[in-house]
Amino acid sequence: MKKYISLFLLSSFLFVTSCDERFEALNTDPNRPGAEVFDPNLILPIAAYGYGDMLTGYSGPILFQSMWIQALASTSTGGANYYSNADKYVISGSTNSYIQGVWNNGYQVASRINQMQSLALLKDLSNLNAVGGIFKVATLSFVTDVYGDIPYSEGLKAEEGITQPKYDSQSEAYINMMNDLESAINNLNPAGDPIRNDVIYGGDIAKWRKFGYSIMLKMALRLVKVDATLAQAWVQKAVTGGVMASPDDDALVPSDQANGYSNSNANALNVVDDIYEVRWSKVMIDYLKSTNDPRLPIIAEVPPAGLAANRNGVVVGNNDPAVQIGLPNGYDMTGGQFDISTHPDFPGATGSGSDVALIGAYSRPTAIYRDRDAPVFALTYAEVQLLLADAVVRGLTSGSAATFYANGVSGAFTTLGKYGGGTVSSSEAAAYLSANPLDTSSTEASLEMINEQIWATTSIFANYVEAWNNWKRTGYPELTPVNFPGNFASGQIPRRQPYPAGESGVNPESLNSAISRMGGDDWITRTWWDGGN
Repeated sequence: MKKYISLFLLSSFLFVTSCDERFEALNTDPNRPGAEVFDPNLILPIAAYGYGDMLTGYSGPILFQSMWIQALASTSTGGANYYSNADKYVISGSTNSYIQGVWNNGYQVASRINQMQSLALLKDLSNLNAVGGIFKVATLSFVTDVYGDIPYSEGLKAEEGITQPKYDSQSEAYINMMNDLESAINNLNPAGDPIRNDVIYGGDIAKWRKFGYSIMLKMALRLVKVDATLAQAWVQKAVTGGVMASPDDDALVPSDQANGYSNSNANALNVVDDIYEVRWSKVMIDYLKSTNDPRLPIIAEVPPAGLAANRNGVVVGNNDPAVQIGLPNGYDMTGGQFDISTHPDFPGATGSGSDVALIGAYSRPTAIYRDRDAPVFALTYAEVQLLLADAVVRGLTSGSAATFYANGVSGAFTTLGKYGGGTVSSSEAAAYLSANPLDTSSTEASLEMINEQIWATTSIFANYVEAWNNWKRTGYPELTPVNFPGNFASGQIPRRQPYPAGESGVNPESLNSAISRMGGDDWITRTWWDGGN
């Protein structure tokens, strides 16, 4: 059943006000109830939407990581020059605004969750407090993976008088987060207070537990290059606790365009210039075609000829796998040496006269990516199973890497249907796995195959930051950086986002300490756990 965030808010507010016999007697503004009557469950859906918004759209991911990891590509000229940040690592007019998106959204979500937890403690809502603890770690671990050192131990404590919190080193933050995560999971009680307004899991405590342990698994594997012993300890805790066991456990944040909570990636990809200039990359299309991946006709189409059709997101293109062709990263349409027409595989412009589409017949994302009611894929069973396969190959846990790999691939095919578009049949999935079993000839062969699949799967689910983080961790897939003139990353794929410019004005001492400890504040400074390649 579709969950509308606004309706949850309204129904829960009516529930609270109608069930509190003292409500009318309170000398308060009924539109701004105090802690005595306000149900902190009301905060959960808006925090969930904010979390999904942080993972998507112009908050940063589609303008940075989507093309850094060469899932998407863009000529980034004309109206959509803002994609130069992603495709060519070149500054655009709003780069500084994009840089701060994840930071601002992440701390706003964490602040809402923090307030929810404070109210939950006042009302003895231990399960809601525990869900908040899990959710807060998921949020701030995302922030530290993008920037590096962040305020954690002293963060979110302005009410306690800490307005200039110290930045914890990423190593300190990670350990503290995983300890906090474990504590929150342990405090979940199926017999305790019910979770209301839960747009992700509908109040299912068991699924929140699995989500928490799955976040723990993902964080633990980040540590493999810096502390394999610690990574193994946390992997085993996660596995013992119980991670996602089927696609039913997917953590999807619902969208609701009608009530103002639309999918931010879809918002971006409905912009006319984006429809025209954002295409699947050559790396992605070549990867999917090399194994006859059944997801290809669901996610990619070649638009009809002509500029009008290329700029129209309603027009349905040709989804025949045989005609799909990916756009190489690092090209433009300015007529110089990097003009896409100079590429040896350029398929040629389409249309003619005033209706010519110079970009050529490259594959664009299908309409499922322009659906503003599509969910945000925060964490999926497919990704978790592939991470377990990685952990087995590294000797961090027991089990069959081949089985986990197969579960991850089939899970990815199943979950793709949750976009609301086409589906992969069970026979297609079985045929794919029969033709493409895990390569167990060597450790590296297995790791390459597993992590290429994580890259493809998370990218197809539009979770571009996760694809980027896993690439940083493992070095797979092997990508050739773009070295476009004037790029901000010295011809390297960026490893982090610089801190928001505003931090130097509000918390300069702590910021400078973090920058000194990290060794810089640029796009290629590596964070603590980043040792993949």
